[in-house]
Amino acid sequence: MEGELLEADIVLASDLSFKKIQSHEKYPKGQSRGRWKHLKQILQAENFHDYPPEEPNYMNIESPPSTQPCKRICDITGYEAPYVDPRTNLRYANAEVFKTVRSLSSEQVHQYLSIRNAAVVLK
Repeated sequence: MEGELLEADIVLASDLSFKKIQSHEKYPKGQSRGRWKHLKQILQAENFHDYPPEEPNYMNIESPPSTQPCKRICDITGYEAPYVDPRTNLRYANAEVFKTVRSLSSEQVHQYLSIRNAAVVLK
């Protein structure tokens, strides 16, 4: 078969993308198989004493609060919600969800608000 291919002047790729790669090809001898580093390895590799104290890193978990505004998420679907229903104070993403929000009972509204830890206001 190889002789026929050589005679036909067909060039085949040595690495075919659909072939499964054997582990000995993927990881030559002496190379680690794990992709993840443990925290101790990261701490030993980094020179944290060279960084300024206010810069967050693995040794200093304290970091300044985010300057970005938090995302408002729809209480029903979980999508980003640009709208808030003034009557129930629930967030919604589109008109279909708004219909659902208006059809909820007051007990269900309180449950949704308690999941979000929002202040429940009776109107």
